[in-house]
Amino acid sequence: MSKAKWSSLGLSVVVVIVLAIWMATGDIKVAKTKAPAQQETGQQERTRVQVTTLNAQLYEPGLLLQGQLEPWNAVTVAARVAGTVETVHVDSGDTVEAGEALLTLSEDGRGAGVERWQARVKKLEADLSAARKLGSRDLASQSDILTVESELAAARAELKSARLAVAHLKPQAPFAGVINARHVDVGSLVQVGSPLYELVRIDRLKAKGQVPQQSVAQVAPGQKVRVRPLDGEALDGVVTFVASAANPETRSFAVEIAVENPGHKRIAGGSANLRVALGDVRAMFISPAYLSLGDGGRPGVKYVDEQNRVVFRTVTLLSVSTEGAWVTGLPDEIRLITRGAGFVSEGEHVEPVNVAQERG
Repeated sequence: MSKAKWSSLGLSVVVVIVLAIWMATGDIKVAKTKAPAQQETGQQERTRVQVTTLNAQLYEPGLLLQGQLEPWNAVTVAARVAGTVETVHVDSGDTVEAGEALLTLSEDGRGAGVERWQARVKKLEADLSAARKLGSRDLASQSDILTVESELAAARAELKSARLAVAHLKPQAPFAGVINARHVDVGSLVQVGSPLYELVRIDRLKAKGQVPQQSVAQVAPGQKVRVRPLDGEALDGVVTFVASAANPETRSFAVEIAVENPGHKRIAGGSANLRVALGDVRAMFISPAYLSLGDGGRPGVKYVDEQNRVVFRTVTLLSVSTEGAWVTGLPDEIRLITRGAGFVSEGEHVEPVNVAQERG
């Protein structure tokens, strides 16, 4: 084969090789310009939130009121007869029993008055007996008998009055209590109505308060009350009275509470917080940090349901303190979102992580 033919053949082979390489290269470029097939992936990664399980408990809600404590009984013992104080039997701060003599006033002839009227009564009783005997024999008229009977009745009334005057020389305590004040000394001259002692009963107290008109339907006699004076030690009480008509100025209803004070604490006259117990309800105790406001401005909480979806539920606040809040309006058991609630919205699927699991 001639040299020219070999040259032509070699050139053809080179062209074929170059063409093959070009075609191969072009296919690769075309493949790269196409979008790669989308790789199948699992579910989109969910937001992790920290949850804790809470259960409803029986809770006794209460209506909080401001009240004033008063002695259960308080009276000023006054003189019922005039006289001079001869003896003082009790002093301020003393405890007395019902019927105990507090002091003694001068007699000033009252004993003699009793004796005089006793004698008068005896004489008239004898006169009446004699008149009736004579009347039975028609020796005395019925008018004479009636006259004696009238005089006897008047004499008996005077005798009773004289005896009362003597009894009033020793004023007595009308009930068991404590002498809160003494107004007289030995030698003091008193008139009818002059104050002698102030007597109070403090083993039981009376708390008075005002119930707002929107809450009065929840209060009735017999309900238990927790009374907390300023010293912080609580006492037990019971509602004894609820007014039937509101104060026209404050639109609130007066309420009275009997408060047991077995320790005779000196708290009468002071103020106190009153917590009227209402009916038991099922509620949850939640930290105020987990409360948020809904679209309507009402407080609520976010929790995770059985499908791991975020649920926002408004609640009713029964009581709120720095330690927490008792709320109603939730299921008996929830998985409360304690961390991450601000980054998820209602209805969103999340990955809940229990507090105990995360710590472990």
